[in-house]
Amino acid sequence: MYFDYSEKTISSEKIYQGKIIQVKVDTVLLPNGKEAKRELVNHPGAIAVLALTPEDKIILVRQYRKPLEKTILEIPAGKLEKGENPLDCAIRELKEETGYIASNMTQITKFYTSPGFADEIIYLYKANSLQQGEAKPDEDEFIETVELSLDEALERIETGEVIDAKTIMAIYYWQLERNKG
Repeated sequence: MYFDYSEKTISSEKIYQGKIIQVKVDTVLLPNGKEAKRELVNHPGAIAVLALTPEDKIILVRQYRKPLEKTILEIPAGKLEKGENPLDCAIRELKEETGYIASNMTQITKFYTSPGFADEIIYLYKANSLQQGEAKPDEDEFIETVELSLDEALERIETGEVIDAKTIMAIYYWQLERNKG
């Protein structure tokens, strides 16, 4: 028998409406009949791309991330524009951030980044058959493209230079795929 764990929203108060996110506080009715507050972040969603060169190297970008107050290595990624198809976004972001164009791009998976408080979903794609072009990052993006072998990428996880979930997931996916033969 399945127990219904759902929470009914009684009221919702918008706290902040930004360019990218919305923050609200919902009052909910719990399954036991009590009320609780839920602080929620609404996000339009994003894409991330595991891009592999013909030399079997992963393409990463090095960029400063203000919430972390540090520069990190991560796979190319970006926010979905309103009504944008995730595949179109993946193609656009890969070209903007790295200059690469993929003639073959497939969705690996999609996942929620922090379901305890946010509805952000990331669509993870794999890009193959790449052709190099010219990167054209957004005017507020300052990034450097880095290419690493699988062993080098795994080492960057171990040393803490690669620390974000989407990039770690992509690198481990690449490792599993390679081990399957």
